[in-house]
Amino acid sequence: MLRIVEQAFRSDTGRQRQANEDSFFASPPLYAVADGMGGAQAGEVASRIAAESFEPAVRGSDPPEAYLRRIAEAANQRIHSIAQRDSSRSGMGTTLTAAIVEGDEVSIAHVGDSRAYVYRDGELRLLTSDHSLVEELRRQGRLTDEQAADHPQRSIITRALGPEEAVEVDTLTFSARPADVFLLCSDGLTTMIKDPRIAEIIAEASDLDAAVDWLVREANEAGGRDNITAVAFRLGAGDEAEVEGATLVGPSAEAELSSERIRAAAASRERRAGAVATAPPRRSRWRTAAKVLVVVLIVAGIGVGAWLAGRQVYFLGTDEGGRLTLYRGLPYELPLGVELYSEVYSIPVQVASLPEDRRESAIDHELRGRDDAVSLLDDLERASLTPAVEPAPGGRQDANGQSESSRASGDGKRNDGQR
Repeated sequence: MLRIVEQAFRSDTGRQRQANEDSFFASPPLYAVADGMGGAQAGEVASRIAAESFEPAVRGSDPPEAYLRRIAEAANQRIHSIAQRDSSRSGMGTTLTAAIVEGDEVSIAHVGDSRAYVYRDGELRLLTSDHSLVEELRRQGRLTDEQAADHPQRSIITRALGPEEAVEVDTLTFSARPADVFLLCSDGLTTMIKDPRIAEIIAEASDLDAAVDWLVREANEAGGRDNITAVAFRLGAGDEAEVEGATLVGPSAEAELSSERIRAAAASRERRAGAVATAPPRRSRWRTAAKVLVVVLIVAGIGVGAWLAGRQVYFLGTDEGGRLTLYRGLPYELPLGVELYSEVYSIPVQVASLPEDRRESAIDHELRGRDDAVSLLDDLERASLTPAVEPAPGGRQDANGQSESSRASGDGKRNDGQR
């Protein structure tokens, strides 16, 4: 019999968002992370409904996977019902990844692109499979693992709670061991930090509080383009002390963390670094400032040159509502938020509505002349009107043909460099 002997959690708005649409649930032996979408606070509402659905759920005689699936399906119905009654929340939805510990096993339920990992013997293993457009292309062999990892459209999800009346929930059960660490997280973490680095941080941190704090901080330092949520728990043998069973629903739940614990985590990092911060000599500060200024000027010069050169080229992508869009310039974003492209116009066609064999051409960001780009856009619009084969259950965008909206900004989350 395994016990949860340590847990930690944190949710952060990130550096490029105004609101936090992530939520989480932490009440041993049950944990969940939800990442909302929909705009105008609808994403925040959807994710919080999903997280709070675990609080009153009576277990009964359901096996673990069936229990998690039942909660997810109930949350889906509630979110969908609210969206149908309130036009301001039309199309809202949320991802959900949940875990429950029972005996020597951990069962997981999963919808969307929030992830579940297990860290064991120095290695980090991904337990879930993203329900995203890019992941579908990777499974089909149309993208390599490397291309999928950095693809600007990697955050367009194909399954979520809320947009449809019914949802397909993936479940699995994993045989656990003492010392296993499980991590549930939103894609605001995994799009900023690669898996090997996540493993290094868990290995080097003094405890899970320090690890979660470190993960969120490093995701912000890498750009913080989306909300960041991480929930972790460590298992131990049956004779080890179990953590207290307080229930926390975030992101407001992180206020429960005491200032003493936060300071302890910071002190732990300083001890590991083995150094004491001291003020640099005045001359060193001036030299550092001069170097920074030179770097800024170089980056600015490169940006201006690339912007001018890019005015003659065009590419296709999607806008914040997931519509096919014509862009002018280069599909890149420089440091300091310098964009090398501008939107020309959009058409009322969703990527998900295209035949599968045409989707890649809509998001590959290949540079074209204006006439060629406009011609391709017109061709894709005609292709979207061609009757398509009925999609597999759960393989949708959303009730209004939208894929993601409020989550469409930054890091390839703007659907062109966009979600």
